[in-house]
Amino acid sequence: MNEALILAGSLLAGVLLGAFFFGWLWWTIQMRSPSEWTALLFAGSLLIRMAVAVSGFYLVSHGDWRKLVACLAGFLLARIAV
Repeated sequence: MNEALILAGSLLAGVLLGAFFFGWLWWTIQMRSPSEWTALLFAGSLLIRMAVAVSGFYLVSHGDWRKLVACLAGFLLARIAV
């Protein structure tokens, strides 16, 4: 029972990470403009989104592959939802 709650928490954390990642991606696409700063906007957005996602996966997993898989499943669920 306790392990199921931990995995459910990892799944929820993955959904939140995915919502952040893909929500910010959507926002970045909406903010694009035909200027010289567009490439910098996309590159900066990518670096920030990747840093948050990878750090979140690392913190959630605590070295346990089952938590990592649950977090990844939540991340992919958020991709489908967003």
